Formats: sequence, C-alpha cells, structure tokens
Amino acid sequence: MSYYFAKTLDVPFDTAIARTLAALKERGFGLVSEIDVKETLKQKIGVEFRPYRILGACNPKLAHRALTLEDKVGTMLPCNVIVQELEPGKSEVAAIDPVASMQAINNPRLRDLAEEVRRELQAVVQSL
Repeated sequence: MSYYFAKTLDVPFDTAIARTLAALKERGFGLVSEIDVKETLKQKIGVEFRPYRILGACNPKLAHRALTLEDKVGTMLPCNVIVQELEPGKSEVAAIDPVASMQAINNPRLRDLAEEVRRELQAVVQSL
C-alpha cells in the first residue's frame, strides 16, 4: 500500500499552491501550518532546494471525530499535502493516505474515519 497519492500538474509552482489551497477549502479543509522547505533548508543549512511546500491541512469536523475516537491520534495530525516543482511549469501535489498512516492504531472506528478522510483528500488531489 502506498502512503500517499499524487498528481502532476502542468502549471507553475505558485499556481499549483493556489489551486491546492482552493481545493482543500472546497472540501472543508483549512490550512493550519505551512512549511517552505526550500527557504528553511537555505536558512538552516545553506543548501539550495527546489520549490517545495508542506501544507498542514485539517478538516475540523473530521479531526474532532478522530480525537474523540483516539486521543493520541493528534500525533498524526494534520494531514500533510505537499506541492513541489518538478521543473519550471510542472508541479506535483501529493497527499498523505490517512488509511496507511493509521494502520498502527488498532481501532476499527478510526479506520472507518480514515477512509472517509482518504476519500476527501483523494477528491482534492483529483480535482486539480
């Protein structure tokens, strides 16, 4: 089982970011964190890296349900979505597969919820 699903877009990096944020919002996800990996690596260790952003996406209703089922599941939140530039004018968007990440937790009700979150995130990626 893969731990993510992805889609390649024939658009510049900034356009991919904007489309991804809009698609997340449309499916009820908000942005709770954003890490600019390129800038962080440059500042922290002085290396150049391609445009690469980690978006911490959270659907509050689904997160609340997950936390009521398993209080330590917060260690696996938010759902990360990455946007990276593959080459100028070509980007990739990838999202964590929550079913794969939740396999370590033995709670069938949480698995059902993870499948719901998976469907939502897949819909986000496929809509791009």
